[in-house]
Order: sequence, then C-alpha cells, then structure tokens
Amino acid sequence: MVQAALRLVIEPIFEKDFAPHSYGFRPKRGSKDALREVERLLKAGYTFVVEADLKAYFDSIPHEPLLTDIGRYIADGRVVGLIEGFLKQGVLEGAALWTPEKGSPQGAVISPLLANLYLHPVDTAMAAAGHEMIRYADDFVILCRSREEAEKALAGVQRLTLERGLTLHPEKTRVVDIASSGPGFDFLGYHFEGGTRRPRKRSLKKLKDTIRSKTGRSNGHSLAVIIEEVNRTLRGWFEYFQHSNKWTFPPLDSWVRRRIRSILRQRTGRKGISRGHDHQRWPNRFFRDHGLFSLVEAHATLLQSSRR
Repeated sequence: MVQAALRLVIEPIFEKDFAPHSYGFRPKRGSKDALREVERLLKAGYTFVVEADLKAYFDSIPHEPLLTDIGRYIADGRVVGLIEGFLKQGVLEGAALWTPEKGSPQGAVISPLLANLYLHPVDTAMAAAGHEMIRYADDFVILCRSREEAEKALAGVQRLTLERGLTLHPEKTRVVDIASSGPGFDFLGYHFEGGTRRPRKRSLKKLKDTIRSKTGRSNGHSLAVIIEEVNRTLRGWFEYFQHSNKWTFPPLDSWVRRRIRSILRQRTGRKGISRGHDHQRWPNRFFRDHGLFSLVEAHATLLQSSRR
C-alpha cells in the first residue's frame, strides 16, 4: 500500500520526461500501442531490425546509479530514503538473511516505474541519435532503413547499456533483415516474418499448456463446464493475438476440438486420443452448437468489421 501511494505521487514527476517510444507500465500506454508502432515502421520501410535482450534486467539494476537518477527528480531525502529502503529490503533464503546490492524486486508495485527511469538515459540517447526504438520495459527493438544504420544502432545501444551497468544477451541480440527470407524477430509475444506476424513459439506453447490442463481425458466436469473453461482461455488469448496471420487459427481450433473429442471418446469406453471416426461422431458443428469458441470465426468477424 505504501509503495502504491508513493508511485501515485512520483509517477507524474517522471512521466513528464519519459520518451514517447517507451510503452511498458505507463499510463494510457500498452503492448498493443508498441506493436502498432512496429507495424507502422515496418510498412514505412524500416526493415532492418535490431532485436535486443537485456540479461536479467530487473535483477541487475545497480542501486547507486538508480538512486542518483531518482535524486535528479526528487529533492526530499525522506522519499529517496524510503525508495532506497524498498530496494535494499532484506531477502530471507532458508535460514540466511541477506541484503541485495543491486536489482529492483520483481513483483513490487514500484519496480516497473524505477526500471523505466533507469533506462530513460538510453531512451533519450537513442532518440537523439535518430534511431527508431520501441521499448516495453526491458524488451525492445530498433527499426532501421539499412544494415549500416542497424549496426550503428546496435553498437550504440551496447555502449549505452554497458555504461548503465547492464548486459545485452550475446546470443539473443542481433540484426535481422525482415525483407529477406531470414528468421524474422520476436517482440511482445509475436513473431514477425515475411510481412506478417504470428504468435511466437513460446506463446503457442503457453496457450496449449493451459488448454491441456483443462482438457485431460480424466476430466470429471460436464462438457458444458469444460467448454466454458476452455472458452475463457481462448477468448483472452485471441484478444491479444487477434492480429496474427489468418493461418494461425485453423490448426489451433482443430487441436482444441481434438482434445475435447478425446474426453468424449474416453466417456464412451474407447481408449486413446481422438482418431478414426471421432470426427464423424462429434463433427465441428457439434462443438459450434455447444458454444465452443472458434478462433477462425472470431478472426473472420474481426476482418469483416475492419472492412466496414
């Protein structure tokens, strides 16, 4: 509660200086705004992308430089001392108590604001150099018009993060030519490649793991309850990934129906996962009649509404 009250007071002080290309954990901004800006720049010809990854950012923020940054905005030593207390609060591991010398506690109400403040000098320096950077907390990309510009931007952000005591992951930081037939890049749960975007592999795995937990063959709930639970997951997932390539959705719909057919198969005394004539026993219309959310139909409706 104290951290939440403090954030309400100091956030407007920092917000007036924060860069427009920073979208994470800020008022009236979000991941969808960042993704829209990426799409805009890609369509405008910024096809060379610096994909960067900060190693353990929240755990790596040095306390003293951060407190110096805070002191540039807040003169009241009591407030600065309160923030320092949050940063240096003891950590109990087993029977041992230790005091962290760096890092902002993940999950703490005030941590995202402090994390944005600590990367603010990087934001301003990249903007001053004319680079199109889009950042969401510690996840960011830099979009450029040429490989030469991208290599320059990469060198610049490497230098700036090093000056801040941070490290870019060497294996996850690279320059990608999105116009070629290369591997594309990931940003905020999406994979961009070949002029389209789709959920990245980790996003698909997370969805499937959640659906699996709700559709085990030994699930004892009624079909109506199972479908209600599955729909809750699918609707929430679609809300975020609705702008994916249309070919994303048919295989997922088919996979979900197969999971539920396997439950129905078990209940009729048949062994194993759905196969054979199960598609005829429980056709797609069966699931539509029982109210199963369809990603394909939801996407088609979205496209129709956008054309109006």
